[in-house]
Amino acid sequence: MKIIRWLLGRLILALNFIFSPKQLSRSPSEQQKVDLETKNLQLFQFAACPFCVKVRRTIHKNALNIKLVDAKVPENRQLLIDQGGKGTVPCLRIEENDQVTWMYESSDIIDYLEKRFA
Repeated sequence: MKIIRWLLGRLILALNFIFSPKQLSRSPSEQQKVDLETKNLQLFQFAACPFCVKVRRTIHKNALNIKLVDAKVPENRQLLIDQGGKGTVPCLRIEENDQVTWMYESSDIIDYLEKRFA
């Protein structure tokens, strides 16, 4: 089973690379503004998770500078569980006005990013 997961993960990554969406083009000043707004966003994810790939494609398409955090690293996974409440990915950590929100569902994350930055 582990071999099948590994193979499927590599297939997902290869297809994502081949069919990567075109990135949104902004003026340098607009991109700088978006970069400032995304400074406090982090995506906890696994590289080959299909739901994480879906969110990363949206991040790429909208030219967002969101920090990607590998949730397989024990310290990152523990932080996700301790502060977010669950160890599932993808999870978007949103820090605004000294408050931290953890958003878990890939569709919710994509809707949030599309509404805020598209």
